[in-house]
Amino acid sequence: MKSIESSYQIVDFSTLPGTPCPCGTARRAFADVEDYPATVHVTEIADDARVHYHKHHTETYYILECGPDAKMQLNDEQIPIRPGMCILIPPGTRHRAIGQMKIINIVMPKFDPADEFFD
Repeated sequence: MKSIESSYQIVDFSTLPGTPCPCGTARRAFADVEDYPATVHVTEIADDARVHYHKHHTETYYILECGPDAKMQLNDEQIPIRPGMCILIPPGTRHRAIGQMKIINIVMPKFDPADEFFD
């Protein structure tokens, strides 16, 4: 991530390392920007995403790409999804992606791996 001027930040996700997560592989930006209250992730979701929830994070998934049978499990429901959809996932909502997909995930407050819980 590069600061061009002190008033803004630019990140090229293709240069960020992928980090394993319960969903697949995430590339996370803006964790080190003190005045920004969130992190932005580009996540490639694997077929075997794990059901999990957060006690503090609110996540917003924007679906960039997915297969025709892709779904989101939100608590006990499975919702068909398609590119262009956006899903707000509040704290306490058990969730996982079903099928391969690529998403933008905006996490507020900033992502903390200690806020990932599994049943």
